[in-house]
Amino acid sequence: MNIIFDMDGVIFDTERFWLDCCIPAAEELNMEGFAEVYPRCIGLTEPETWKVVMDAYGDRALLEEMYAKAGEIFHERYEEGGLPVKPGAREILTWLRQQQIPTALASSTKEEIVTKELADAGLLRYFDVLTCGDHVERSKPAPDIFIEAARRLGQARPRESGADLTPADCFIIEDSFNGIRAAAAAGAQPLMVPDMLEPTEEIRALTYKIFRDLFEVRDFLQSL
Repeated sequence: MNIIFDMDGVIFDTERFWLDCCIPAAEELNMEGFAEVYPRCIGLTEPETWKVVMDAYGDRALLEEMYAKAGEIFHERYEEGGLPVKPGAREILTWLRQQQIPTALASSTKEEIVTKELADAGLLRYFDVLTCGDHVERSKPAPDIFIEAARRLGQARPRESGADLTPADCFIIEDSFNGIRAAAAAGAQPLMVPDMLEPTEEIRALTYKIFRDLFEVRDFLQSL
């Protein structure tokens, strides 16, 4: 058994944390309805996100000002207590470490940020390898990051058979639609813990199993 985690929305409750920073910034600039626009951006690449918000507001300067204000709020709140950890994250990571199950993290976020956020939360030690957005050329839904994560995990924890580790040998735990698409495209077994969006029929068809939280994922893995 080999496990690859996404980070934002799976390990950390990042989406809600960021939305809670954006809403007061948007309200200050009289940008109505941002809470309704934001969910349409979840799991998208940065260019795709800008297209969604530009379609909604049409003023890039205004959006840049809003994101700058939201960033200030984010850093203030982060310094106060870090990112909120998702229910069950510490428990499943502790169990995986106790069982000596190879565990990787694959996040579209840059390595510098990933390392800091995991270290600040006391979670960095649970991962054998990190694969980050600046390690691959293509973002999700391309499978690159999971292919690279499996490769690195195989190097860190060589298999007795000597065969290279591939995503097909891994469970990938994701929350976003593009993450599930990427995991499926990589040939892995995607496990989904939905965050702010419930899975569509397309996503359900691509997912090996769907869970309410990471406690349920841990129980599933324990049963194997």
